[in-house]
Amino acid sequence: MSTPGPTRTPLPPHDEAAAAAMWRDYVAAHPEHAWDEPAVEHFGDSVESCDSLLALVLGGGKRATAALLRDFLAHDALPPRIGSHWVACDGRGAPRLVLRSTELRVGPADSVDAAFALDEGEGDRDAAEWLEGHARYWRRQAATEGFEWSPDLPVVFERFDVVWPPEDADEASGPVG
Repeated sequence: MSTPGPTRTPLPPHDEAAAAAMWRDYVAAHPEHAWDEPAVEHFGDSVESCDSLLALVLGGGKRATAALLRDFLAHDALPPRIGSHWVACDGRGAPRLVLRSTELRVGPADSVDAAFALDEGEGDRDAAEWLEGHARYWRRQAATEGFEWSPDLPVVFERFDVVWPPEDADEASGPVG
């Protein structure tokens, strides 16, 4: 008999209107960013993982994330760039935070280093555990989307600051780039 895996409730659509309102509020306070068109995204692949990862961000322990480069290309989206923004939604699709990319690197998954694993704030926060956990995640994604997972697939390694709302923003979220 196999043990059931963790619950994975599918994520609902993002509340695009609420995300646009959050972005307007941010731009009203920071008009120098009016040029940017933020992506509206979530962490993880389920309501449970999204809310868990968002809690790590809100708690200050998570300031990095990683995504397969193919995810951007498959959706005709540009990967993030230093200084670009994204609206992070919770597991109900409601916008919670505006994040600004501060550092980016593209490389194979197995090129993750200890500093990045620490900044991502998940699990044991070491590179070996990071690779094992992300490989499980990307294998699930590969099975669902019909591609072959390999540790040499290009990954976008991103560090970010929380810049909005003010009560959750990082203290040192000054100019980037």
